[in-house]
Amino acid sequence: MRKIVSIIFGLLFVLFAAVQYNDPDPEVWVPIYGLAAVACFMAYAGLGKWWFFVGMAVMYVVAAVYQWPPVFEGFLFSEVGMRSMNIEMAREAGGLAICAVVMGVLAILVRQPIRR
Repeated sequence: MRKIVSIIFGLLFVLFAAVQYNDPDPEVWVPIYGLAAVACFMAYAGLGKWWFFVGMAVMYVVAAVYQWPPVFEGFLFSEVGMRSMNIEMAREAGGLAICAVVMGVLAILVRQPIRR
């Protein structure tokens, strides 16, 4: 289970980082998603300890709370463009929350022994 989750989300985070080229601040978001991808590939290879993934999850939760918009206007998935800054901030906080959840799941999975 650990290998499946880590490879799927590792590839998704690589994709998330790749589509940041049209973001107003890609120099911030490419490393954020790139770090999540590297952490997933570390879990795949069995290189990370459970506390590393917990620390990553905490870091992403703190960043998501910090990034949360002052007024929540939704995510508006039906639109590609940015209608307001609050929607963009909510999308960014949502991406950070996804990273946090995945890191939490990886912390649990890495802690469990691999059954053969």
